[in-house]
Amino acid sequence: MKKIFLSLFILFSFACFSQNKNQFSLSGKTKDIPDGTVLLLKNELTDKFIDSVVVKNNTFLLQTKLPSSPLRTILFRDGSTSKGMWLENNKMTFNSTNTGFSDALITGSQTDSLIAILVKEGRTLKDPDERIALEMKFIENNPNNIASARSLSIMARAFGKKKTSELFSNMSKENKESEYGKKIAAALLISDDKTGPKIGEKYVDFAMKDQNGVEKKLSDFNGKVILLEFWASWCVPCRAENPNLINVYNKYNAQGFEIFAVSLDDKKENWVKAIQKDKLTWQQCSNLNGQNNIAASIYKVNEIPSNVLIDRNGVIIARNLRGEKLNEKLAEVMSQSTVQITNEANGGIKMKIRGIRIWKDENGKEITESEFKKLIATQKYSANIETEKNTMTLQKI
Repeated sequence: MKKIFLSLFILFSFACFSQNKNQFSLSGKTKDIPDGTVLLLKNELTDKFIDSVVVKNNTFLLQTKLPSSPLRTILFRDGSTSKGMWLENNKMTFNSTNTGFSDALITGSQTDSLIAILVKEGRTLKDPDERIALEMKFIENNPNNIASARSLSIMARAFGKKKTSELFSNMSKENKESEYGKKIAAALLISDDKTGPKIGEKYVDFAMKDQNGVEKKLSDFNGKVILLEFWASWCVPCRAENPNLINVYNKYNAQGFEIFAVSLDDKKENWVKAIQKDKLTWQQCSNLNGQNNIAASIYKVNEIPSNVLIDRNGVIIARNLRGEKLNEKLAEVMSQSTVQITNEANGGIKMKIRGIRIWKDENGKEITESEFKKLIATQKYSANIETEKNTMTLQKI
């Protein structure tokens, strides 16, 4: 009986040891972080915080239950300082005692170590084509690694349809069915036109995260006049143009003008500092992949500063307007009324509403344009136009 009990105890102890060995933990050592500082851990894919930890004596310990492994996460020290990393169900360490927080040394994750080598090698390359070739080689050599799926989802437009399709077809079933795989499949549906969207065509939508890690879309500003601005903190001409952008933004923002800025930075700290120093208050986004930026690939941006002007109907009306030329074009576009009234030959009046994107009933609920017109036809309602928001709302008579 004692032998049986002893055997069971040994088996139970071994099982516990094995379980602990395969559980995630992140033991951290930091520098110059005040006691009580809260670090926040965010799941990159879901854009949700999954854990937090308090720093004491420049150390911390995270023992989060990971929803999957490997998992791409971002550890935030504050709104402008963070460290992206791949977590795995292992005992991992975080050490920023000899580096900045964003450049902390991570151990215990094979995926993160693999990416660290790629990033280090990429920083030595100045030519964008060489960086693209490096990313391509990494994906070819690691088709079953989830990090390759993430990389391809970012680089798909830069690689082009043919190469992206080839790389994607060689990936594992798990990678193809992952959230990154879904993004790759969506990218393959976009036109592979070498010139990008042209003047007179509809804009191509994309999603990217802002400086706080929140995903934003160009389509979030549908119904407004949008200046899609490509820039970077290291770009001297870009920084020189910012005062002019501030002037036009302050002048026309209340009338329905927005700037959607995409940075080609690869260092978040530099990007955020430039935003703060230049006092830029409009929407900012970046994937921090430098010139390998998905939006820049879509719009075929070969140099910066560069911009695309989009009207209220989502049509591209100009490209690369700077200084006085931008001021003149905006003065023309913003002076165009949303409501156009013309006299008919029979003596009546015809009213044409341009740019209305949102239709609401008397309770503020969004409805279709056809539903709106049916309710107006009952003559029980009047229409209230909010031109700045491009919204038409019903009001009971």
